[in-house]
Amino acid sequence: MSTIIILAAIAFVLVFGSWATTLVRQYQKGLLETFGKYSRTYGPGLHFIFPFVQKVRKIDMREKTLDVPRQDVITKDNATATVDAIVYYKPTDAKKVEYEVEDFESAAVRLAQTNLRSEIGEMDLDQSLSSREKINSKLLNTLDQETDKWGVRVTKVEIREITPPEDVKDAMAQQLKAERTRRAEVLKAEGSKKAAILKAEGGKRAAVLEAEGEANARRKRADAKRYEYITEAEGEANAIQGVFGAYHAGKPNKQILTLKAYEAMKKLADGRASKLIVPSGTADVLGAVSSIMGISKEDGFPDYEEDFEEEEGKGLVEGLSEKAEEARTQFEKRAEEIKKRAEKRAEEELEGD
Repeated sequence: MSTIIILAAIAFVLVFGSWATTLVRQYQKGLLETFGKYSRTYGPGLHFIFPFVQKVRKIDMREKTLDVPRQDVITKDNATATVDAIVYYKPTDAKKVEYEVEDFESAAVRLAQTNLRSEIGEMDLDQSLSSREKINSKLLNTLDQETDKWGVRVTKVEIREITPPEDVKDAMAQQLKAERTRRAEVLKAEGSKKAAILKAEGGKRAAVLEAEGEANARRKRADAKRYEYITEAEGEANAIQGVFGAYHAGKPNKQILTLKAYEAMKKLADGRASKLIVPSGTADVLGAVSSIMGISKEDGFPDYEEDFEEEEGKGLVEGLSEKAEEARTQFEKRAEEIKKRAEKRAEEELEGD
């Protein structure tokens, strides 16, 4: 009998304990009601209550999703489209969620549908299809303000799909195809244009390089010819100046000058011509040579004699020196003229190329 009583007592304690305690989980808030009236809010943990007098309502505080059913909406340009959305929300005040609205999810769905129709009704179909972010932002602001009094914060709104009518979809497909075809033609034309431009620029560059190469080659050939002419003229001028300079620097005496004049006349007369034309003054030189050296027409070149007239020989030598100086001056002028003609010829050939 005692055993039965003990077992009954244990059973009563267990049943009463289950009625007198409540467990609130980490993601929940507990609303304590005493005789049906809100008393306090419990946080996570084990709490004791008076059975049959108090009751705890547990509110899930985790973020949830709300599916907004598909509905037909009319755009600003009188096109009909089917739209659906998803709303993400999170309870922030367990008391308001429980006592301020009877069915939050149903109320939120109706609110989202009405605002969705209002937002899309202010846009054209094309605009609504390309302005999802704008619609999402406006719906988020509106729903968050309206649900704040219910103790809920709307965190995100996403338009899941906007479906236009079939005829509009066909027209959009044709438009897209035409646009893509146009872009392909434009890209092809631009490619052909760039290829032609590059080809023309390449030909132009090749022609310019070829012309520059030819011009450089001609310039180098002309410079070579000019250098050849100038070098040749300078060599001839230096030779002439060297010979007469040597005679002048050597200070030849009267006998040497007379002998050189005689040798020049001898070379001048050496030839097969029947007539000989000599320059003016040559006769004086020949006479001087004959008088100084004692040359006769028959005997040729006799031995040298010491007893000629000194004053007469001196005058002849001075005359020969003056003529040699004049000849040297004329040769210098001739060398300078040859040099100038060579430079002028080289410049003319350079300009002609």
